[in-house]
Amino acid sequence: MSTSVVLFSTLVLFLAMGAPIAYSLAGASLLAVFLGGEISSMVIVQRLFTGTDSFTLMAIPFFMIAGVLMETGGVSKRLIKLCGALIGSLPGGLAIVTIVASAFFGALTGSSPATVAAIGGIMIPEMMKAGYSEEFALSTSASCGYLGVIIPPSIVMVTYGLATGTSVGTLFIAGFIPGIIIALAMSVVAYVVGKKNGFVNKQRAGLPEIGKALRDAIPALMMPVIILGGIYGGIFTPTEAAAVSILYGLLVGLFVYRELKPKDIFKLFLRAGESSAKVMFILAGAMALGFVMNREMIPIKVTEAILAISGDSKFIFLLVVNILLLIVGCFMEANAAIMIIAPVLLPVMQQLDINLVHFGIIMTVNLGIGMITPPLGMNLVVASSISGAPVRKVLNRYLAYYLLASIAILYILTYWEAPILLLPRLLGR
Repeated sequence: MSTSVVLFSTLVLFLAMGAPIAYSLAGASLLAVFLGGEISSMVIVQRLFTGTDSFTLMAIPFFMIAGVLMETGGVSKRLIKLCGALIGSLPGGLAIVTIVASAFFGALTGSSPATVAAIGGIMIPEMMKAGYSEEFALSTSASCGYLGVIIPPSIVMVTYGLATGTSVGTLFIAGFIPGIIIALAMSVVAYVVGKKNGFVNKQRAGLPEIGKALRDAIPALMMPVIILGGIYGGIFTPTEAAAVSILYGLLVGLFVYRELKPKDIFKLFLRAGESSAKVMFILAGAMALGFVMNREMIPIKVTEAILAISGDSKFIFLLVVNILLLIVGCFMEANAAIMIIAPVLLPVMQQLDINLVHFGIIMTVNLGIGMITPPLGMNLVVASSISGAPVRKVLNRYLAYYLLASIAILYILTYWEAPILLLPRLLGR
């Protein structure tokens, strides 16, 4: 039996048995090498270590710590109050507030589950208290959470940059406009549903209320300006920016909003460390799997197969890849999927002269959609856990509306690269 067959059959078997994805990736790689007998199994252990020994990947735990500090330090509350004062009186206003606040919070943390937990934890009870259906509240919070990986900074974009050698800073710049477009599309869905179901119950805020909400939110709004401005201004790298975001989050939480207590800091760091360890272990397993795939020349075989299907047509290639990624996103964590798939597709993208930044955003959106698609659907699980409702309550027609809107925007962005590349080109990236 060939190493390739052992690799993929054992990977599928482990996943079907419900083994954690990190164990599945590393275990399949180790077993394939062991049965192949051509190289020592110790090489896989080495790859698990060297795969995560990267300066770029240090941004992941830093952004996760920053996200926990922002969530606990009162930042999410201020963002929600500001959005509520500005747009809460619209039909479906509280749902739109959830979407816009998630977009802002995503610009602070780069994490989709953190966005669902921080914003959904506040807004799901608020929407239900205001008479919104539980299904609509749950699906809205779960869906808009993936804006956290589209709007920079983004942990998924950091992973893609490492996998393909693409500038992380340029990917961050490119994610702004697509993130805003997706947020607008979701807001339209929320508005239409709100108007149809009579979800309107908040008086329009006056200028004093808006002014107070804006003043309170200024420290929160300044974080993306400092972090992203520092990256684009050449003051620090994305990894250094992630470290700066921790310092800023501590200062704001401890001394500005004063909702972060010194005695809680260790617990918060421990919580973020546990989440980071899970992601890094997944990436390590993906690196090991990638090593075996490269030894078996699987990327070359996949390239030949895709080119045989698409020929020299970018249109067909992108269509096939979008379908592939939407399916993969249903079953695999985004960072692992990128580390496995992006290097495989890289030769094809280069041969078809596809812009790597454009493709990076397409891939990020695809796998972001996977976060709200069963059976894996990480955001669905988070929304369910913070509300206490079963996951099946999140799977409803409102989630389907958000999915359809997201997929429609995905295909527009796939074949119209201008919204993605506009800012990088204007900034000379």
